[in-house]
Amino acid sequence: MFGKNYYALVAGLKEYALDTDAKGFDAKAIVGEILAELNSSDAADVRLLYTAYDCENIVNLRNGSRAFNPLGNLSREELEEEYAKPARRLPSRIAAVLRAFANPEGEDAETVDVNGRFEKALYEAYYEECAKAGSRFLREWSEFDRTLRNISAAAVARAESRPTEGVTVGGGDAVEQLHRSSAADFGLRGEFEYVDAVIAAVNDERNLLEKERRIDLIRWAEADELSTFDYFDIDAIMAYLVKINMTARWSLLDAARGREMFERLLADLDGKDLIK
Repeated sequence: MFGKNYYALVAGLKEYALDTDAKGFDAKAIVGEILAELNSSDAADVRLLYTAYDCENIVNLRNGSRAFNPLGNLSREELEEEYAKPARRLPSRIAAVLRAFANPEGEDAETVDVNGRFEKALYEAYYEECAKAGSRFLREWSEFDRTLRNISAAAVARAESRPTEGVTVGGGDAVEQLHRSSAADFGLRGEFEYVDAVIAAVNDERNLLEKERRIDLIRWAEADELSTFDYFDIDAIMAYLVKINMTARWSLLDAARGREMFERLLADLDGKDLIK
């Protein structure tokens, strides 16, 4: 079954970007404009992409931090309400994790490991939700993102002589390799071509911003790879939003890098030659 094509919306993506200043990049406004043009199922997938930021905010809330990422779907007030009493604002698996940790003797605890780390259970639930998404890009992107984060976390744990079992999320062959392999690349070079670049970034850079930049370049390349043959559908829009998110983050972390990402975003749109 073929999904809907958004010809006018995709043609206007560059205009959305040009209406903003990368020094104060308003990603939230761009996301809102895009959501207004999508059908209900595609809009749900976009919101699921941004549920990652809701998870980040939930972890901060649980840890007593006031840090709040505005790219999440829920406002601070909505998030606090949902955390106290999960209703219907969060995906079902994520809401089940909140309920299970709030009541370890309750029904939800039968399917959630409440003896483990809350953050691990939360993100496992998030990636499980993404694996069921209608958008092919979101399914493949979330699997890539989970693997990249697992490799990065395992490399840090190994460098600090800590076990890798406690830092990975989810299961599968790659996770098993991260747990048991003593090879420099965890025996994953043949499966993930970016593994060496991730490990090098983690191990070689003392400058945290440069380390983040190198890993984001891997993410950007993967977004391009996963959307190579997508032009007007939800997967093309998802790839654009992933890049919007990175651009927004760098506009806050480093103005020069934010401008660099912004210009690259526009160049990518030109390079796709979307309107024939």
